[in-house]
Amino acid sequence: MLDWLNLHIAYWHWLVLGLLLVTAEIFVSGFVLFWFGLSALTMGVLLLVIDMPITLQLLLWAGISLAFLLAWFKFIRPQWKDRTTAGMAAEALSGQVGLVIESNQGRSRGRLKFPAPILGEDEWQFICTEEVAIGDRVRVNDISGNTLMVVRH
Repeated sequence: MLDWLNLHIAYWHWLVLGLLLVTAEIFVSGFVLFWFGLSALTMGVLLLVIDMPITLQLLLWAGISLAFLLAWFKFIRPQWKDRTTAGMAAEALSGQVGLVIESNQGRSRGRLKFPAPILGEDEWQFICTEEVAIGDRVRVNDISGNTLMVVRH
């Protein structure tokens, strides 16, 4: 079986597999198939330059895929985090209670933290008409851009 694969798997098979996986990412959420497809495309280009047995090809493909996935989850994805609430329903935040972690004393803005992330964030900037201290609990009334309008709870 390995002899047959060594004779019949060519560089363009990897290129086609890579294009299929990258295209399949359009229909699947999670942005994971893209990295497997990109590593298959990399294998296709490598096979144009270097001839290698199928077992080494599969091992390299798995290693390159793992490297791309780790790079995505460790370095790239955290940088792409969407910190806006544009288009999000105000109902998701209205009525939520958070803990003040940065006081608004002497200024109009502070920071609060929710026990669990809401809309992908657990820390938010807030505006409160009254002064609140660190450790106070506040309740969200409204949203103004990316800033929460809160009152003491």
